[in-house]
Amino acid sequence: MLICFFHQEGIVHREFVPPEMMANADFYCDVLRRLRENVWRKRPQKWQNQNLIIHHNNAPAHRSFKVLQILAKNNMTVIPHPPYSPDIAPCHFFLFTKLKFWMKGRRFDTIEEIQEKSQRVLDTIPKRDFQGFFQAWQKRWDGCIRAKGEYFEGDGGI
Repeated sequence: MLICFFHQEGIVHREFVPPEMMANADFYCDVLRRLRENVWRKRPQKWQNQNLIIHHNNAPAHRSFKVLQILAKNNMTVIPHPPYSPDIAPCHFFLFTKLKFWMKGRRFDTIEEIQEKSQRVLDTIPKRDFQGFFQAWQKRWDGCIRAKGEYFEGDGGI
C-alpha cells in the first residue's frame, strides 16, 4: 500500500506500508508525524503559518480518535471527504491513474520492484500535471456539491 501526500508543486511525502504492517490508526499517526517533518524540511515556505491542510478519505484509521488528536495538536486541517463520492479522492482519479498507466501489463517479481517502479513514476510527474490536477479536483468538488454529496459519475456533469 502506498500513502502519498502532494500539492500543486509535486509530491511532499510518500511511503509504503510494510507488507507485515496494518495501516491502522497508530501507523497513520506515525505517517502524519513524518509528513509534518517532511513539509517542514522540504517545503519550509508552506510551513510558515504552521498549518497544514490535508485531504484524506474516510478510512477508519483516518477517522480514529488518535488521529483526530494528532491532527488537532499539530494544527492540521482536514478537508472533509463526502462518504459517497469515491471520484473525489485525489489518489484515485489522478495519482493511481498515472501509476497504473506505466505499470499495466508488467510483471514484477518482488514487492521492492513494484515500490521502485512506483517511485520512479511518481518522480517523473511534471509540476504542470499536479497544477492541472488541482483545477480538475476543484471541478469535481463543484460537481459533488451540486450532487449534494451523493455519488456522481466522472466530473459531476461539468
